[in-house]
Amino acid sequence: MPHRPYVIDRMISAKRIAARVEALAHEITDAFKGTDKLVVVGLLRGSFIFIADLVREIDLPVEVDFIEASSYGAEMTSSREVRILKDLRSGIEGRDVLVVEDIVDTGHTLFHVVNMLMARKPKRLEVCALLDKPSRREVPIKATWTGFEIPDEFVVGYGIDFAQRNRNLPHIGKVRFTT
Repeated sequence: MPHRPYVIDRMISAKRIAARVEALAHEITDAFKGTDKLVVVGLLRGSFIFIADLVREIDLPVEVDFIEASSYGAEMTSSREVRILKDLRSGIEGRDVLVVEDIVDTGHTLFHVVNMLMARKPKRLEVCALLDKPSRREVPIKATWTGFEIPDEFVVGYGIDFAQRNRNLPHIGKVRFTT
């Protein structure tokens, strides 16, 4: 599918991301101290780089699992219809769970996933999001930990894509159309 030409303006450097991920991991380690195993649930696909870096910094026994949810497709705005494309492989009842999200925008995807997981009766469920756009929120959901609050810009990089492009950028950048 052809797209209008665009450039990416750097917003958050790889160094700033790495430092913030380390700080988040220390806060999460402290908050879940004493757990026998933390189930870290990444929301695919955008969180895969963030979750990999985060779990390497968490000083606890961890199990990693993934959910793939979609509300964007190849668009720049949410359809507000959340579809679960891949569910967890393991049960979470009675377990400590950390949901890891790349970006909280309207909140519909995270709201849907958190409610679905809470129905499975975890011992505790918290959320860590790399990016948060509070100005776009349409449902009452907030991450326990947030890496960076950003303005209402369409961003890519560090796992986040635009029509499956730019996930491999080591930084977060803002998409700016050139025509």
